[in-house]
Amino acid sequence: MGRRTPPGKLLVTVGLVTAALLAVLAGAQTSAVPRRPKIPLGLDLYLPCPEDNPLTAEKVALGRKLFFDPMLSRDETLACASCHDPRRAFTDGRAVSLGVFGRKGTRSAPSLINRGYGVSHFWDGRTSSLEEQVLQPVQNPKELDMTVEEVVARLKQDQDYPKLFQASFARAISREDLARALASYVRTILSGNAPIDRYLNGEREALSERQRQGLHIFRGKGQCTACHVGPNFTDERFHNTGVAWQRGALLDDGRFRVSGKAEDRGAFKTPTLREVTRTAPYMHDGSLETLEDVIDFYDRGGNPNPYLDSELRRLNLTSTEKEALVTFLHALSGRVQDGMSATAHF
Repeated sequence: MGRRTPPGKLLVTVGLVTAALLAVLAGAQTSAVPRRPKIPLGLDLYLPCPEDNPLTAEKVALGRKLFFDPMLSRDETLACASCHDPRRAFTDGRAVSLGVFGRKGTRSAPSLINRGYGVSHFWDGRTSSLEEQVLQPVQNPKELDMTVEEVVARLKQDQDYPKLFQASFARAISREDLARALASYVRTILSGNAPIDRYLNGEREALSERQRQGLHIFRGKGQCTACHVGPNFTDERFHNTGVAWQRGALLDDGRFRVSGKAEDRGAFKTPTLREVTRTAPYMHDGSLETLEDVIDFYDRGGNPNPYLDSELRRLNLTSTEKEALVTFLHALSGRVQDGMSATAHF
């Protein structure tokens, strides 16, 4: 496996963001005023944000520049956006991610859609804030393979970053502010205004008849809402569905590595179903290629194992019901946006 280049138009995007940020420095905006991104239809209007890291236009723009900048990787060929491509709903379309020098990861890159509403992050929930989460891929040898100190040193030598950090935080570049800037940008990655949102807000024709049938199955016989609930279609909890159980053993202990609790063996966090048609392949290991595969997996009750979640059981869906369910899942894709203006979409 060879090196991967950053996503298409990566360097162009970095240049455009730099230009915009320098305009901010010229007085286009003031960094002292906290702001909120425009929340799309269907999502909670309250977007959680730490008191010590309020959202500002400057921090979000700085975080976006960093997110697309390959300077954060060892060989300067990959950026955060390499595994979280906006055109793929901030995933990469691979079963497991590839890092610098073609190093193969162990899990699929999860979508960053609506992670600002999350209560924990990564498939095993090992961090409770985006500020904790954003620097781990930078330091992972199988991902960007840098130390934070090395990244900070590179940024301090850059022509633009010292001024941009000063405008955003009124101080020199630091580990903490690097995390704050990246986390601020990730909080603005949102998806809503999907057909399901318009339907639930009174636009009865927003769903086709087949999609309405699928919604009925989703809520009823399919038992999908046992885990996929709320505006973001996830309970933010951990479940053993048997995906990691193969040949009589768990290939990945999942949440157990974090909690140490026996009931968490092989359990992984419920992902959002927002933009699910764009985030294949599925599951923590990317082992299911299509939505049809996913529905077949749950229809048979997952993979039996000693730690299987009690919610899982055979569903006995008909082929017509499965088709309606897949059709409904398409109604969960809407408008993906990032930044404070909510004008960007993918």
